[in-house]
Amino acid sequence: MEPIRGILFEPVGCLADFPSQPFLEIAAQLFGRKMKPTRSASRAYWHLLNLMEAAGANTIESLEVAAVDGAVVYDDVLPSLAELKAMGVRLFIASSLSNTAIARFLERCPHDFDAISTRDNSGGIKTAPLDHALQSAFLRPGNAMFLTDTAEGLTVGRSSGVHPILMMNDPDESKRLAMRNFAGGVVSFHEIPDFVRLVRAENALAI
Repeated sequence: MEPIRGILFEPVGCLADFPSQPFLEIAAQLFGRKMKPTRSASRAYWHLLNLMEAAGANTIESLEVAAVDGAVVYDDVLPSLAELKAMGVRLFIASSLSNTAIARFLERCPHDFDAISTRDNSGGIKTAPLDHALQSAFLRPGNAMFLTDTAEGLTVGRSSGVHPILMMNDPDESKRLAMRNFAGGVVSFHEIPDFVRLVRAENALAI
């Protein structure tokens, strides 16, 4: 793996624990699709994105904001983001949420990200925010990784050419995804700076 110079984050499931109900409600109201109740907001969120992609439709911004308002930022996120920034790693929000929802999220997660890509300024969802973040930062995909906790997120990361890193929030889900093609996995956000250091060390030895 090439040295990691940038990390892309989708806040849902990776930076914070979101409630699933607002995403389920959007899917029901807009698409008439009722998903079984789930504790996994990430699964509900990516299911909604798949519906949006297929229908070419938008979402209900007020319910997105409700999801953000119910989110709890993980305790280890802000210290780890500060550590990564001190290491010179560029940090980006690359989300399929709206500008309004991400602005509200950043009030709860007050880190100075290098850039913010949403479905509004990137003109799309799923791969679009990742591609927008990479292009805006003149960052090669091979020098970036994307943190995700779902199979759909892993697929999106690979489609954009970045290194998908699995956030192992749910042991059962992690086991199910174990055979997927991802570049690495972390159990805690605290492990991400160490992961970057390991990749840097491996590249130094290869010189």
